[in-house]
Amino acid sequence: MVLSPAIPILRIFSVEKAREFYLDFLGFQVDWEHRFEPDLPLYMQVRRSGLTLHLSEHHGDATPGSAVFIPVEDIDALQRELIAKQYGYARPGVEAVGWGREMQVADPFGNRLRFCEFAKD
Repeated sequence: MVLSPAIPILRIFSVEKAREFYLDFLGFQVDWEHRFEPDLPLYMQVRRSGLTLHLSEHHGDATPGSAVFIPVEDIDALQRELIAKQYGYARPGVEAVGWGREMQVADPFGNRLRFCEFAKD
């Protein structure tokens, strides 16, 4: 038996705001999009490096306000990249925590992406 990495599903309410945040600000790319009909809710997969997320407009998928724990190497480089984009709704900072460092970014729908770098021994 093999377990594969989980793919978090995050609830979104605006495709435009989701694209602005996940693609333009965070640098994800769209792998695929699905709608049952042209005027029905969007379900899409985005990816950056080894991280895959599903974003869904469907009311039964996920709960707004969820948190995703994302291990990252070189959190300072990620923070510099994000700050340089001058996104109008976030200027994330890096904080020391007992086991390493983290940078939390909230999406426009109340979901929190918690980027974390573990302390090196």
